[in-house]
Amino acid sequence: MSFASCSWPIWRTDDFTTCFQSDYLQILFPLALISLSLLHLLLQTIYRNVRLKRTDGYDQIPDHRDHTEVPPEEEDCISTDDDEGLSINPSGGGRLALIKTTSKGSIVQADTPPAQDLLVVVEEVAICGLIAVNVVALVTDTYNGHGQLAAIVGLVSWIYVLILATLRLFLGNTKWRIPRLWNHTASIYGFQWLFTLIVFRSVLVHASSRLAQILIIVEFCLTTLLFGIALNTRKGNKTVVMEWEGKIEPSREPLASVLSLLTFSWIDPMLWQGYKEPLEIKHVWNLLPRDKAATVLANYRQVKKTTSLALHLTKYFKGLLVIQCVWATMGGLLTFAPTLLLKAILEYVEMPANAPRNVLWLYVILLPLADLVRSIADGQALWIGRKICIQIRSIIIGEIYAKALRRKAASGQDTVLGNTDAAKETKLDKLKRFFRLKKKTDKAAGVQNGNAAKEDASKGADEQANLGTIINLMSVDSFKISECTSYLHFLLAAAPSQLFVSIALLYQVMGLSAIPGLIVMVFLLPINILLAKGFNYTQRKIMAATDKRIHTTNEILQSIRIIKYFAWEKRFSDIVDEKRRTELSALRNRYMIWALAVAIWNTVPVLITFFSFLVYTKVEHKPLYPSVAFTAISLFMLLRVPLDQLGDMIAHIQEAKVSVDRVEEFLNEDETEKYEQLGSDNKDEYGNKVIGFRDATFIWGGKDAIAADGSMAFRLIDLSVEFMIGKLNIIAGPTGSGKTSMLMALLGEMTMTKGKVYLPGGRSREDVRPDPASGLTETCAYVAQSAWLVNANIRDNILFSATYDEKRYKDVLVACALERDLEILDNGDETLVGENGITLSGGQKQRISLARAVYSNSRHVLMDDCLSAVDSHTAKWIFTKCIKGELMKNRTCILITHNTTLCAPLSEYVVLLDNGKVDAQGTAEEVIASGKLGEEIRTKSRPGSSDISRVPSRVPSSVGDESDQTLIDHNANGTNGTTSANSSNKQEKPQRTPPQETKATGAVKWPVISLYLRAMGAWWFWVVALVVFGGQQLSTVASNLWIKEWANQYTLGRESISMSRTELSISSQLAYSSWLSSANFASVTSSIKNMSFIKPADYSASDVPEVNVDYYLTVLALIGFAGAAMALTRDLWLFFGSLTASWKLHNRLMSAVARAKFKFFDVTPLGQLMNRFSKDLEAIDQEVAPVAIGVMSCAMGILITVVLIAAITPGFLVAGVFITGLYILVGMFYLRASRDLKRLESVNRSPLFQQFGETLSGVTTIRAYGDERRFIRENLTRINTQARPFIYLWAANRWLAFRTDLLGDFVAFFAGVFVILSLGTIDAGSAGVSLSYAIGFSENILWLVRLYAMNEQNMNSVERVKEYLDVEQEAAPINEKNRPAPDWPAHGGVEFINYSTRYRKELDPVLKNVSFKIEPREKVGIVGRTGAGKSSLTLAIFRALEAEGGKILIDDIDIASIGLQDLREAITIVPQDPTLFTGTIRTNLDPFDLYTNEEIFAALKKVQLIGPNETLPSTTRSLLSSAENSEVQDSQEPTSPSSPTTNKNIFLDLSSPVAESGSNLSQGQRQLLCLARAMLKNPNVLVMDEATASIDYATDSKIQETIRDLKSTIITIAHRLATIVDYDKVLVLDHGTVVEYGHPHELLQNENGNFRSMCEMSGDMDVLAKAAKKAWDDKKLVDDE
Repeated sequence: MSFASCSWPIWRTDDFTTCFQSDYLQILFPLALISLSLLHLLLQTIYRNVRLKRTDGYDQIPDHRDHTEVPPEEEDCISTDDDEGLSINPSGGGRLALIKTTSKGSIVQADTPPAQDLLVVVEEVAICGLIAVNVVALVTDTYNGHGQLAAIVGLVSWIYVLILATLRLFLGNTKWRIPRLWNHTASIYGFQWLFTLIVFRSVLVHASSRLAQILIIVEFCLTTLLFGIALNTRKGNKTVVMEWEGKIEPSREPLASVLSLLTFSWIDPMLWQGYKEPLEIKHVWNLLPRDKAATVLANYRQVKKTTSLALHLTKYFKGLLVIQCVWATMGGLLTFAPTLLLKAILEYVEMPANAPRNVLWLYVILLPLADLVRSIADGQALWIGRKICIQIRSIIIGEIYAKALRRKAASGQDTVLGNTDAAKETKLDKLKRFFRLKKKTDKAAGVQNGNAAKEDASKGADEQANLGTIINLMSVDSFKISECTSYLHFLLAAAPSQLFVSIALLYQVMGLSAIPGLIVMVFLLPINILLAKGFNYTQRKIMAATDKRIHTTNEILQSIRIIKYFAWEKRFSDIVDEKRRTELSALRNRYMIWALAVAIWNTVPVLITFFSFLVYTKVEHKPLYPSVAFTAISLFMLLRVPLDQLGDMIAHIQEAKVSVDRVEEFLNEDETEKYEQLGSDNKDEYGNKVIGFRDATFIWGGKDAIAADGSMAFRLIDLSVEFMIGKLNIIAGPTGSGKTSMLMALLGEMTMTKGKVYLPGGRSREDVRPDPASGLTETCAYVAQSAWLVNANIRDNILFSATYDEKRYKDVLVACALERDLEILDNGDETLVGENGITLSGGQKQRISLARAVYSNSRHVLMDDCLSAVDSHTAKWIFTKCIKGELMKNRTCILITHNTTLCAPLSEYVVLLDNGKVDAQGTAEEVIASGKLGEEIRTKSRPGSSDISRVPSRVPSSVGDESDQTLIDHNANGTNGTTSANSSNKQEKPQRTPPQETKATGAVKWPVISLYLRAMGAWWFWVVALVVFGGQQLSTVASNLWIKEWANQYTLGRESISMSRTELSISSQLAYSSWLSSANFASVTSSIKNMSFIKPADYSASDVPEVNVDYYLTVLALIGFAGAAMALTRDLWLFFGSLTASWKLHNRLMSAVARAKFKFFDVTPLGQLMNRFSKDLEAIDQEVAPVAIGVMSCAMGILITVVLIAAITPGFLVAGVFITGLYILVGMFYLRASRDLKRLESVNRSPLFQQFGETLSGVTTIRAYGDERRFIRENLTRINTQARPFIYLWAANRWLAFRTDLLGDFVAFFAGVFVILSLGTIDAGSAGVSLSYAIGFSENILWLVRLYAMNEQNMNSVERVKEYLDVEQEAAPINEKNRPAPDWPAHGGVEFINYSTRYRKELDPVLKNVSFKIEPREKVGIVGRTGAGKSSLTLAIFRALEAEGGKILIDDIDIASIGLQDLREAITIVPQDPTLFTGTIRTNLDPFDLYTNEEIFAALKKVQLIGPNETLPSTTRSLLSSAENSEVQDSQEPTSPSSPTTNKNIFLDLSSPVAESGSNLSQGQRQLLCLARAMLKNPNVLVMDEATASIDYATDSKIQETIRDLKSTIITIAHRLATIVDYDKVLVLDHGTVVEYGHPHELLQNENGNFRSMCEMSGDMDVLAKAAKKAWDDKKLVDDE
């Protein structure tokens, strides 16, 4: 017989043919294996040598201008993966010499596997044994077939393996070693074991000769030993470098053996830990070095992106995707193994005579094995998917973050990402364009109608994503994309392979009748895709709506204080409700599509069985035997799964595509031109160092951004300024003249249209070395006008990651007047500043921001009006001690200030701006002499040095009582006075940390679940739900019983009883093909149902009884459609319930948060709040209902199964109980750990978002300092922290899936054994039932556990929302019993009577027994050093702090007795931080349309935002009195608004846009706008909290005049003494008590008074005294009259 030409079939009744065994298993396969291995090794060696030669070429020089690349020292991570990349120590010093530099702060430990070399020796011995066996076989020629050849091949192959093993042993730790040899030997052992296994069984069943038997048994034992060693030792059997980052334990995955990797046993230790105690983030292992964000990003960025982002990512991950698809295909093919084996077993039970018993044993053993292999394959495919998932998430978040650090500073419009609706052309347009009827608006046309085309271009040049959208990109979109990638293999591999197999099998069973069924299936695919598209469309709508709602919510929560002060909670909640309504209606559409999809998915099997059986019986006239009927149904069910998956996956992929496009659109937005503008240094063409501008023009936004009304955006025009390096330069000018813009332009944040700008700010801080002499670097520090702080403690904010130098730090604290504040604060400089510095006052934030700049080692410091937020004597102290002090010596300082009287005389250079142009510039003397800074300065001679030396003698109050000693102490012995005092203070006070986001531990409590259930509906809702559920499950059972009845008609008269029982049970099997059945669920449950025999039994045609086919078909169809209708009702019913719940919960959450006490917002970071409103609400909206439906379906399915099994074979309940016990054990293990991991994952999402939001708001500051890389590093750490629980949660899921599959396979195996043991007494029907159920049961339980866990995790979101539903609420908005008169307070008298209050119980009182009285219409100024309780006083008037003792009367009504809304609507505050909303000027001044345009313009005029001689827009002008009109005409010709040379006053147009939190207006304009908002209300009591701090003095004095003319009580907290020195009274506070109260003139008479010392400190004593005297005299006059 010729070699390798065996006759088909190779399987004869119970064994393979000898020919196949000898020629293939012993000769061809082993040869192929070895030659592949050899080829691979050769190719690898060649490739490595080529690569080594090539790398000697050149390295690309890193381009350090890119400030956002992965920071260098993070890139070199240790590779635990391959041996590549580790340079090998030529001295042969073993593996430990391979270590590269590691990332910061990590300890590296090398972990050698136990008995590393011993095992290799054992392998060698075993291989020698095998060689001996083959030698014996060769000599004695024992083997059958081509025995000699077989022995020779065996000999050759084992000698080859011996060589490999020896190489491993001796070259393993030297530089000549060959990488990955272990993989070769391990694979060879595995395959050889498989081949030998078949031969071994054959020898046992049919012994040939005694010697052959012995040899083969020995060979099998040795191969098994080798394979066992390979499976159970560490993969690669090599030393692994474990990297400890701080306390974080490295992952155990690299230490795992192959077996452990396949079964996920390596996660055991963590699950055990989680079982014993709740897991904390410190217990969660680290990621593998190759999965860490820095490594992933560094590798990703080396691949050049040429295509769209989606394709680029696919290409980048192609390697992993291919491996994933190979596993998935294997899993998909093996899905059908149980079906076929079951059929074979049953055929055998029917006719035991056909084959020996050992075949049956083979089948029964193969049943669980095949399923285990499937389980492993699916597990690996999904696990690789999850690995891709975290990597893709790191890439996307990392790229978005880096982009956010590079994006342009504030710009015009917000763009809607992924908004395809706007740009869509209609079909008609496309046709017209096709027929050349309509050209696409091309550039040529655009030029002609210039302006219009700009508007029309689908996106303005100037559009940018707003913060809400960016955070959404990072949270929602990155999540969607990564989720989708982890299931890609379904689409690419699993579904197609399953489709192919099931169609082939169907055809075998039913012949041509299968075709109608397949046609229905094929029609289903486009419907599925359509539904998926609809799903996507609604998803997009939902996302857009959610974006809007989150954006609004975010703004409301950011400005919650002002909303509460103005009692606007109700109105703003209505706005959010409006947005929420849109969102839920989009969600409703989505649910309807979903329910429709489910209904279709439930109807399809009915349609298919109906048509197929119709053809089978009516057209082909064949009898429908049970065997055919049930096999067919089972296969159709199996086929439905891949089809459904395809539809589903196509939908998901489209959804992810939308997200990828949104991300890509953001990544392609304009970037800042800072680095191009500033270059690497600040030398001009002659090589001189310059800081300043050469005839430069700048604009905000795009190069030619044009506002809607045709005016340009704000520009700085023709600047030529050279600041003096190393000296103090001042920029002054009226509010809105472009001072901040000038600093921004200097920093390169504006768009430059012509000219040059010079400033050393273009390099990353980390690349610049300090000058050894002065210790300063050529970099910038920047103090923003509204201080930006990070959420860390005060010291970290000041150091800003510079090194800590105690003396310098102390000096900075003194210079910035922070010492006293640190004493007052609970934890000194360890106090956490909270988000946006929420725990500090405005002045403290500003001074910390200043301290950060002064402490930094930058030679150039840019300060934007840093003196405005502090009171006048502190301002003077900071100016003399800090800006002109030692710390700023030889440093360039560019200071924007309104306080020119104080600063200009002492500065070197002054630039005066007006409306975007330089009005005057030159040395201070020249500019002062020109008189442009006002007369006051000119008359004041430039003070000599005596003035400064005088200051410390009277130390300003704000610097604290100890500072006298401090100043001296520094010279004496550094650490005496202050520190000792401080340290004693420190110990008394317990540390207060910020509220950590809590994660509830243990199971989700019943109150949480009941909260949700009650929100869904009342008891009747649930009664209906149960009825519908039960009905739907029963209808599935009914249709199967009906088919059984029908099939039995054909077999009547035969022993059909057994069959009918079979069918009875099967029916239930189908009950849980609930739509939830994700792949493995439905596939296995259903696959086992065909207990029948794939070829129909042969009954002779003559026996076929007459059956009324029409009747059976009709009823079948009716049952099916009834079931589908039930399913539809079920889903719609529950979905509408869940929508109700969503609406109610959001409403309650919104009102609970809006009505929470002020202190709630002091201690709760915005990120945590937003997390509730975004992620948790999304889970409640979209996840809870479907999962809950799934849990109920599974539970019902299990119930029906158990009932039916008990009815048929009670004996199996024993096995069921035993298995269920094990399941519960596995489930408990899994549930505890997975619950904690899931919670940790959501808790660690907050810091990521929070840092994101923080960075976005401080982008200019971060860029100014050149500190981008540090923030990127921080971001990467946070990505890793969030990925850790996530990836191990999925490892736990795979762990669970494998364990449940294993248990299920046990059940199947025992059931099979049971069948074998009772052969003869059992009929095929019962055997089929017990087996099919045994297998279906485990699947259902798996899903019950998984879904139950998911349900717990979703309930976790409800729990987090509930946590905020229970926060402490403020008093009622309206107290019906006690409502004040509508015109209250008519007079406006305010009286404090022994009033005390504190912020929180654990803190000291901030006001102590304060008593004073303000007469109606009086104007009172409140002064006092920082922290004296000035702001607390205003909080008290608004009841933001409730009284602890005493009371406050306004017009003799105790404010504590009336409702908050009545109180707050009656009085008005202008807060310290101006708060504006996105919208227009009009919506900010009058959000609820209560006033006319005239009133609004009048208010704007009062606050000087519209100058006295600016013409109002024509509509209003006619309404103003004609007299006033003519005045305006005379004084100034109306300027045409679009004249290009000047900037238009945007306040003349009420529809001018206001960006998020007013970022497109200057700080001063924002304050004035807030003031105008207060003026509009025309209140009788007006409280002003430092409301004019950022406004230039000229405007301020005009506003003060306006305020003096107001006929209302005014309480002003002032920093500038000049503003209040002519008020009626001044109240001096200190430490929360009243020190002085009286007319300023009287207080100034008191030589030792606090007020007088403040006035002296400010340096303007004479001016102030004059003003006070004048006011006093005026008042006298009035009184006398």
